[in-house]
Amino acid sequence: MNYISLITGTALSFVLTFLCMKFLPLGKKLLGHDRGRLYAAGSEVNIGKPTGVGIYFILVSVVLSVVCTFGGSVFLFLMILELLAMLFGFLDDRSESPWGEYLKGALDFILAGIGAAAATLFSDTDIVIGLTGTAVHIPVVLYFFLTVILIVVSVNATNATDGVDGLSGTLTIISITAFMIVAAINGTLTYHGVARGLILIAALIAYLIFNFNPSKVLMGDAGSRALGFFIAIYIIYLKIPFAYLIVCLPFLIDGGLSILKITIGRLTKKKIIILKNITTPIHDHLKKRKGFSVKKTWAVICLSAVIIDTVYIIICAVLH
Repeated sequence: MNYISLITGTALSFVLTFLCMKFLPLGKKLLGHDRGRLYAAGSEVNIGKPTGVGIYFILVSVVLSVVCTFGGSVFLFLMILELLAMLFGFLDDRSESPWGEYLKGALDFILAGIGAAAATLFSDTDIVIGLTGTAVHIPVVLYFFLTVILIVVSVNATNATDGVDGLSGTLTIISITAFMIVAAINGTLTYHGVARGLILIAALIAYLIFNFNPSKVLMGDAGSRALGFFIAIYIIYLKIPFAYLIVCLPFLIDGGLSILKITIGRLTKKKIIILKNITTPIHDHLKKRKGFSVKKTWAVICLSAVIIDTVYIIICAVLH
């Protein structure tokens, strides 16, 4: 393992992101400003804050990942797709009126389809069940469709979770850390896997310094959608995609239930409404229905994530 490159890349990721958050280069011309979120509890406090700053930490982490861990044309191609996910989110952040859900959904499926095709065609379709370490071969067609679903779910769940200061960034750090540990237990963690994970974690830590409540900047869709894309392709690279169902359970419960509720309601023309007595995303339920402060909401969800991931890691270690 090239420790010098690893330490240098991680340190640069933190420093460069910190400087970007501190000075917001071209901020007045480049960034949008938060418009508040309809029906989102307490969102009015964010109105006017610079949003879309995810463009900084995603650019920094992608460039440094390519420089420090270049893994061939497929890796480069997937990094370009992550930048496209960032760009689409950024353009939505900058738009005077939010992009429609159908447009964003179509773009999600296009990126997911291209990413899944690259992962399927240029690598094997063998995976490891993280819990037991059992190697499993997935038929190509099934692998492709499961990968598309994973990417779309990850992008949207991560995006929907981004409604509380510090929440989406912290959950991403917790998830990436857990994935690295599970991959290490299963023997699928490589130098590139460590470096790419740590580079993004360092960038997110620098971002969170400015995003913890009360936040000064917001990642916007530019950050959350790209983070969701990264999480999906990261666990595909580590060959433990099904670990997403446990490690990212907080994302699925907080943001995923919101997407599911909206989707079912629209498909049935509101004839079927699930979770009628629960406000989604769950972080809004905690703030609006339970009266939790922003900090308490962040703490409860993040602590839950730590507990879930710790238990999962311990079980993985025991079963191996």
